[in-house]
Amino acid sequence: MREVEIRDESIRLGQFLKLAGFIDSGADAKATIADGHVSVNRETEVRRGRQLRDGDVVTIGGDSVRVVSATASND
Repeated sequence: MREVEIRDESIRLGQFLKLAGFIDSGADAKATIADGHVSVNRETEVRRGRQLRDGDVVTIGGDSVRVVSATASND
């Protein structure tokens, strides 16, 4: 499974989708999430502002990515 590192302790789902390369814009994130195509930790997520933390797994269309926090790895 691919891992994507975030700088802080958490990141909003919409931002993470862009960072991970799943989508190109905030509008794409809004539509993709609203249409129920995104799951977080195997549960469908429809909130673009959902806070993701170290270890969360985001899946779109069978492609999963794990959130890795740079601050968690420095502890």
